[in-house]
Amino acid sequence: MRGATSAKWVAGAVIVAMAATACSTSKDSNAGGKSGGNITVVLGEPQHGLVGQNTAESEGAEVLNSLFTGLVKYDNKTNEPKLAVAESIETTDSKTWTIKIKDGFTFHNGEKVDAASFVRAWNWGANQDNAAEGMPFFSKIDGSDELAPGKDKKPTAKELKGLKVVDEKTFTVTLKDPFSQFKTMLGYNAFYPLPKAFEADPKKFGEAPIGNGPFQMDGAWEHNKQIKIKKYDKYPAEGRAKLDGVTFKIYDNLDTAYNDLRADTIQIVDKLPISAMATVSQEFGDRYIYKPESGVGYIGLPLEQNPEAFGKVEIRKAISMAIDRDAIGKTIFNGTRKPADDFISPIIPGYRKGALGEAGTYNPTKAKELFQQAGGIPGNKIELGYNADGGHKEWIEAVANQLKANLGIEVTAKPYAKFGDMLDDLGASKYKGAFRMAWSMDYPAAENYLRPIFSKVAIENGSNYGHYQNDAFEAKLAEADKATDAAAGLKLYQEADDIIIKDLPYIPVFTYMSSSAYSKTVKNVEVDAQGRMDLANVELN
Repeated sequence: MRGATSAKWVAGAVIVAMAATACSTSKDSNAGGKSGGNITVVLGEPQHGLVGQNTAESEGAEVLNSLFTGLVKYDNKTNEPKLAVAESIETTDSKTWTIKIKDGFTFHNGEKVDAASFVRAWNWGANQDNAAEGMPFFSKIDGSDELAPGKDKKPTAKELKGLKVVDEKTFTVTLKDPFSQFKTMLGYNAFYPLPKAFEADPKKFGEAPIGNGPFQMDGAWEHNKQIKIKKYDKYPAEGRAKLDGVTFKIYDNLDTAYNDLRADTIQIVDKLPISAMATVSQEFGDRYIYKPESGVGYIGLPLEQNPEAFGKVEIRKAISMAIDRDAIGKTIFNGTRKPADDFISPIIPGYRKGALGEAGTYNPTKAKELFQQAGGIPGNKIELGYNADGGHKEWIEAVANQLKANLGIEVTAKPYAKFGDMLDDLGASKYKGAFRMAWSMDYPAAENYLRPIFSKVAIENGSNYGHYQNDAFEAKLAEADKATDAAAGLKLYQEADDIIIKDLPYIPVFTYMSSSAYSKTVKNVEVDAQGRMDLANVELN
């Protein structure tokens, strides 16, 4: 997961989320288990400090999900937002929202979670000076332009004028324009609360965050080694963790993690290596979870940073048509990937089968003709970057070989040791090659597959790594946002999707199937709608 936001940009080759149509393959999820005990699960090194407003990648969000609880949570089976810390979220016009907080939630230092906890966090995240990854999520709130006026400008306010604390348990949010999906957004980690202690030293806080979730930190983050958390005994009884503690063991090689799972050295692996796909279902049986999920895998293109190579839409379309998506899914992933045919995931309302049309259809002959007619790429060579800690080597090299064979160009696969390293280079515009990416939803809406990745606001502080810009796209998003009828709004988001399909700033390659496995030591292993382990409900067998 990483981006202007969820979802996230996803580090691993296999990411986990709960699809609306899926159910767990586990047959013992309701059998008796025992409370207490400790387990170890897989993790990649998070990109930077563990602060919800500044985390837009899957590894950091995985930890934050256990340390924090937001206003809403997403139902594991339906993806519907359900009240968590919020007692109510109400509006009469989709522009002004009144949010009331439940009693009983405290931060891990004993401080009460109140309305100010959310206002504090959102004001920090919306302030351009803090350069938070989640800043674009606050752009809909009245006053965001004053806090984030853009490059080379300074904020002219210290707080969002659209946020008002009414009393200890109540605050109001006034948006610039009506946005009917606002409540749906609020389960994303950018909207988590923050305690007063955060303000003293945000950087230090990120090394040992003080959350309000079912687990609390057990010591500070040991970089490139582990992050330990333990049960928070004062969490409301209904959602209190059953385990005493969890260790997130940080791996840079998924084969090593999988072998440790087989030896029961770790108990849950939610990112399986490609080498495991042919035999994992036989080996783990009911403890292998396989289901559709929200991720879409792309080849990203640096349009602004390298216009000579990728500036022409004909070149981008030729690259897309030269990729044999079906072969990659079947031969590299043993059927655990499906060819992408839209920028929106198939499990999200608004997806349209075959929406990519000709651009998503493998046609090497037409691809080469189009490529040559457009003048090709200077030097006849490109790089294709990927993170080596996520199990991407095989499919990236397959794409490279297909482009070599079908377009007659030299393609060099460039590995980055860690996902965060690649994201840092992309964020700083230091890398001018094509690059692998995958997006898993922040919240279940078609809009979340468009604005966080391709809007202007996501260039400076977000996930628009190719720096794509299109005024017609921005206008269509704005029109869709203001729609008061859900069906009419969805149609407008699809029209925005059509603009992206025509321009191809990224090339969708496949959609993900969730593949994860767990040892006999544990039970009740589930993942939520954002692809994160629901560790609070895990028990020992």
